[in-house]
Amino acid sequence: MNSNSKEEQTGQQKILLALLPFWSPMIPPIGIAALKSYLVPRGFRVKTADVSILEEFKELYENYFQVLRETVPADKRGNFYSIGHDVLRNHMMAHMNRNEKKEYLELIKILVSKTFYVEMEDIQVSRLAAIVTDVYARLEDYFLRLLEREKPSVLGLSVYSDTLPASLFVFKLTRERFPHIQTYMGGGVFADQLALRSPDLNRFLEETAGYIDKVVIGEGEILFLKLLRGELPASQRLFTLDDIDRQIVDLGTVDILDLSDFNLTDYPYNISYTSRSCPFQCSFCSETIQWGKYRKKTAGKIVEEVGQLYEKHGYPLFLFSDSLLNPVIEDVADKFLTSEPVLYWEGWLRVDKHSRDRAKTLKWRRSGFYHARLGIESASPRVLELMDKRIAVEDAKESIRALAHAGIKTTTLWVVGHPGETEADFRETLDFLEELKYDIYEAECRPFYYYLDGQAGDSGEGWGKFKPIPLYPRSTENMLLFQTWIPDCAPPREITYQRVNRFVDHCNKLGIPNPYSMSDIYEADQRWKKLQRNAVPSLVEFKGNAGGIDECRKVKELMTLDAGPDVGDFQF
Repeated sequence: MNSNSKEEQTGQQKILLALLPFWSPMIPPIGIAALKSYLVPRGFRVKTADVSILEEFKELYENYFQVLRETVPADKRGNFYSIGHDVLRNHMMAHMNRNEKKEYLELIKILVSKTFYVEMEDIQVSRLAAIVTDVYARLEDYFLRLLEREKPSVLGLSVYSDTLPASLFVFKLTRERFPHIQTYMGGGVFADQLALRSPDLNRFLEETAGYIDKVVIGEGEILFLKLLRGELPASQRLFTLDDIDRQIVDLGTVDILDLSDFNLTDYPYNISYTSRSCPFQCSFCSETIQWGKYRKKTAGKIVEEVGQLYEKHGYPLFLFSDSLLNPVIEDVADKFLTSEPVLYWEGWLRVDKHSRDRAKTLKWRRSGFYHARLGIESASPRVLELMDKRIAVEDAKESIRALAHAGIKTTTLWVVGHPGETEADFRETLDFLEELKYDIYEAECRPFYYYLDGQAGDSGEGWGKFKPIPLYPRSTENMLLFQTWIPDCAPPREITYQRVNRFVDHCNKLGIPNPYSMSDIYEADQRWKKLQRNAVPSLVEFKGNAGGIDECRKVKELMTLDAGPDVGDFQF
């Protein structure tokens, strides 16, 4: 299975890189785009494909969630699509490994019950099963045609937890129908569910030995290149950065992302990145597990790359996929302020002294900063300390108000049910939302997810002090392949999910949205414009507007009262 011939090493190989259903396609798949941009200049022919974006799979996805919506009452849906992915992912895995039909259908009921805490009727179970059957039938048809058309010698799949079942299906299909094609797997799933030290990884390697040739964990460009060139042991199957003496890509020399295979009109955002990894170690996060040491590009390179991507694809709104923009945002904003054309950009932020400074946030807004995704996680100082979040609640309030004052969309991200969270802690989060309701564009929560390994908090006195409990019956593990674990600690899982429901209900009463569809986003944008006089343009204004929008540099500082926070049109 090693690529040793001179012909192969000089680039005669055809590489097919793909991302499979189901994930939320806000952006083109950056992982396989980055691999293509690295391999093509080194002589390889590469085709990239995003299967989730295809209408036939989006339709089946919506059909699945429509059946769930009919089953789950509104007061138990919580963050419906996010939580529902747990059901869909496990259902798709069970479908591949099912034996007895009765046991399989009963497992679907269990999946829904353990996620939404409702009982599903037999007719609805059968409808869900039929949809998943259709997903695999269409995926088989599509991917066989793709393999016939592209004729790759190597298939590489970038895999996340939610895309794992479909990815395993395609790997098996490829081995059965095209046994000469080498199969490679990498992706974010190896930072959480299949982390390097997790016992689940050992089982995964055993189960997939017949149809996945090579497994790449961590940053993939150099590892993948060396594998393709036959520079790593042919007998070895699993590779990490340790196998190449921890060599990592120099972000100062990387080529711009190769998005040539994607239609940018299929996505709300163009895509780029400014850094890899994260300088922090929040207990619930796996970012540093995936990428290791934090490093960043220079502001000049960032702005130059974004400009080149705009010239190539003509879409002026960019989402930076980094874990945090804080280390670069000041320098990047300064560069964007004096660059042409005017472009808009957004990403994830951490509360710090700059995000609390209205002069800074106003400058960011004028530079094109469009949307800040703030990981607040909890409004309880005690829980923030448990998370090792290293932010203060009052600082979070100041940051949200400063960003909103500039008109920048402010999405707040929350983790509900972190180990040790009490009812009083949770109430502090609800009170925070009520106090800041006019300055929050969007509030999104997710329940705390626990993995046997793969989170920053799982070492030392972290998760190791909690006994892991299997969520699903042991008898179902052959179908699910991997067990879902919950920690033996407070709050119990059911209480956590009740709090998620209460969080969403509270936001609905306050008028704080959590938009999912384009129509939801349009309504949220209209609300934001009513609340904030400096509000950024709505997302729909960017669609079909390749010529760009240039209102940001004209934004004026607003006069506000010292007596309270800026609440847009509600302040007199």
